[in-house]
Amino acid sequence: MGPWRCLLLLPLLALAPRAQQQQFMEYVERRITLLEERISQWHDQSSRYSTELRDFKNQVLGMLEAAEKEREAMRTEVESAAVRVDRLEREVDYLETQNPAPPCVEVDETLMEKQVATAKQRKNEKYTKLTDCSDTIASVRAMKILKRFGSTSGLWTKDAAGNSEKIYVFDGTANDTVYVFPRMREFTLFSATRKAARIKLPYPWVGTGHLVYDGHLYYIRQQGLSFQVIKFNLANKTVVDSSVFPAEEQIPVFGLSPFTYIEVAADEEGLWAIYATKEDEKNICLAKLDPASLDIEQMWDTPCPRENAEGAFVVCGALHVVYNTRLPSRSRVQCVFDVSGTLAPEDASLVYFPKRYGSHSSMKYSPRERQVYAWDDGYQIIYRMEMKKKTEV
Repeated sequence: MGPWRCLLLLPLLALAPRAQQQQFMEYVERRITLLEERISQWHDQSSRYSTELRDFKNQVLGMLEAAEKEREAMRTEVESAAVRVDRLEREVDYLETQNPAPPCVEVDETLMEKQVATAKQRKNEKYTKLTDCSDTIASVRAMKILKRFGSTSGLWTKDAAGNSEKIYVFDGTANDTVYVFPRMREFTLFSATRKAARIKLPYPWVGTGHLVYDGHLYYIRQQGLSFQVIKFNLANKTVVDSSVFPAEEQIPVFGLSPFTYIEVAADEEGLWAIYATKEDEKNICLAKLDPASLDIEQMWDTPCPRENAEGAFVVCGALHVVYNTRLPSRSRVQCVFDVSGTLAPEDASLVYFPKRYGSHSSMKYSPRERQVYAWDDGYQIIYRMEMKKKTEV
């Protein structure tokens, strides 16, 4: 290679790095441009996705609002249907409870005076037992809390004489509708009254001293200052008989249950009426009832005080009065009066009931089951009783 050729190549060699730098800059610019295009494309896609997501969200919100409106409309329709069903049930109950004109239950002053005179003549006479029942309560063997139903005061029971498994519920201390459950299971499982049949009585009851006995309901009606025992046939929904209770100037029978003036009770001997009058306002009175005619067969003044009494029931001809305190504590049978005189009050067992809620508004003894159906501050409780012979106590 000659000298002149070397001189020509020197400028070319000097220019070579500039060309490479230019190419590198162009390459970088192309990559940056491509990256910017991709960023722009990503931004467009992100914006489109955000718009689609917002549109979807608005669509879902619209669907939710429509569903809420449909749910509200459905709830309104269900409530309206429930009202119509209740109205239909009331109409059916009304049709079912229509019956012939009930017997006259106006107070016959002459008849009432005669009943009072007859009852006073037989008052405190020696009682002739109808059965050989000689048991008395030894203790509460077991307790079972069924549920909480209805008002704080009420009554629930079975038929004390028949074999029916129906449960009869009297909610409150003044009403005219009795709820009937076919068995204990339905009463325990269902809390809604619409699951129960309803019996609308021709007259409202007062207190919690009513009784279901041999297919009939014996309940208390107040008319002015007098009280009537109404005998109501549960099969044909008619009033069979009624009688003005032959006691003057009645007062609440239990000091802690001021709403009950007469407690109708059943035991192995039949029907009884527990009551109180101003004549002996400190103590409780007892009467034997004829279940067929509602006549008073015999009456007794008992030594059991009304003060702090919350309920009572009869077992084998012996009145058992349950006491508590103004501030509820443990209920206890603290006074026993045996009409036959075979059980002295001092020989009777002092029976305690487990403390649970308050005080009992009703306690109904079932002679065929040997247990007590109690209503304690709205709770329905069963007490199973341990029995002993009176001679063993």
